[in-house]
Amino acid sequence: MRLAFPQAQDGLNLRDIHMPPAPPWWPLAPGWWVLLGLVCVIAITTWLLYRTARKKRRLRERILAEIEQVAVRYPHDDAAYAASLHQLLRRAAWRYATDAHSSQGKRWKEVLLQVPVDMATVDALMTLDARMYQQHADFDRFRVEAAARRWLDAALKHTKTSEVGHA
Repeated sequence: MRLAFPQAQDGLNLRDIHMPPAPPWWPLAPGWWVLLGLVCVIAITTWLLYRTARKKRRLRERILAEIEQVAVRYPHDDAAYAASLHQLLRRAAWRYATDAHSSQGKRWKEVLLQVPVDMATVDALMTLDARMYQQHADFDRFRVEAAARRWLDAALKHTKTSEVGHA
């Protein structure tokens, strides 16, 4: 009995080495999901920061425009100018003290001092009280307006932005 071994030419055709098919693009590998999630978190955070900064900028612009409107509305009436500017300050100060609308004298000064500004600014703002009720009180309109701008700017930087300008 003789065993026969197949010869190469007897029909045994071997194929060459072949590579497996390329992996499909979907579903994504876990690393791509992590990267996609990170990009989404960064995009959402950037959008929220932008929106907050824009909201603060608009609020600041609106309040500064309101100071300008008060100055234009009362060019020769210092008492009405002082009263309107004082009302704007009280609306902003409400963020620091809920009794800011009715505070007077020493308590009002304490409310103003809760915002980190210099004493000259607070002293200038305190002259608003006197000018609203006394016809011939010492009143430097430009000094008070500059002090109001400084105080409101500092108040907006150190509090949350919603509804500071509303009453």
